Amino acid sequence: MLHKTNTMAYEVPLIPVRYARQFLDFVEAQGISRGAVLHGSDLDTQQLDDPGMMLSMRQTLHLLNQARRLLDDERAGFRFGQKLDLLGHGLLGFSLLWQEDQRDLIRMNVQYIRVALPIMDMDIKCVGKDISVRLEDVWDLGDLRPFVVAIYMGSIHSLASLVCRQLRFEFDFHAQRPASEWESMVEGSRVVFGAPVSQVLMPLSGRRPWSNDASLSYYLAGARSRESLQASDDMEVVALVRQKLLDNPGRDSTLERVAERLEMSPRSVRHHLRRAGASFHDMRNEIREAFATRYLTETRLSLQRIAEVLGYSDQASFTKAYRVWTGTTPGEVRRRKKKNDA
Repeated sequence: MLHKTNTMAYEVPLIPVRYARQFLDFVEAQGISRGAVLHGSDLDTQQLDDPGMMLSMRQTLHLLNQARRLLDDERAGFRFGQKLDLLGHGLLGFSLLWQEDQRDLIRMNVQYIRVALPIMDMDIKCVGKDISVRLEDVWDLGDLRPFVVAIYMGSIHSLASLVCRQLRFEFDFHAQRPASEWESMVEGSRVVFGAPVSQVLMPLSGRRPWSNDASLSYYLAGARSRESLQASDDMEVVALVRQKLLDNPGRDSTLERVAERLEMSPRSVRHHLRRAGASFHDMRNEIREAFATRYLTETRLSLQRIAEVLGYSDQASFTKAYRVWTGTTPGEVRRRKKKNDA
């Protein structure tokens, strides 16, 4: 049932402030200031720093509307949604990773988001081994609705792509950009516009259990490393470089490749880092060390495989680097882990 006439409902605190902070961080990365998005609202940065604050639907819709008007890409909502992975929705989502059954995992994720982010509702149905998640209107979003639908779709993609491939995203509206440009954000999946309802179809057939899937090990190590390495540096370039290194700590984590992804020159990136008192080499080693330790203590990946994932040509090079970072070897870390587990 839509809250169209009950104006009081729009004033009830509903949305955790962490979503607003993540959204403003995303918008700033697109070159739009927080002040421009907060303009005309009754919110300020001090309020947003209060971890216990909840935004009303009126405040939430104001921020979304301001940003939508300023962003020049209709896919921006989807790209922000992709930032809302398990960590983006809160650490409670981490517990969901331990569900062996893929359908239970997705169902629990959906139920969690319904409570944590009640801008839209979701109806989940299982048909055999396949799952559909349909978005349902709760509030009168007006022209903002496609933007909000895209956010939810992007988040569903981040969560569902951990356990299934070749998803099908159906939107009940039309877009200006061709579907192929949207599909570039969801490799291997389909995007359809003008469908009867907005929903995601997830074929789970043929997927192995999570406990046998090395990609889960990668995700766990990467996500926990991101959590432990959150930077307090105010320099935007430092934060962006760190994020690119976290996204890909392997062979592509060169200054040149990172600068290319940021659409900057290597010289410019190096200049910004130097002014912030940061070193690209040190940042990369710090992140690689964190990833390596997570892999060694929380997965069963071989040392050779860990070396490969982190961009080393052979196990010996990885072992040498790890000893420089920590004063011990990967083999010693594994042996201590086995002894402690015994």
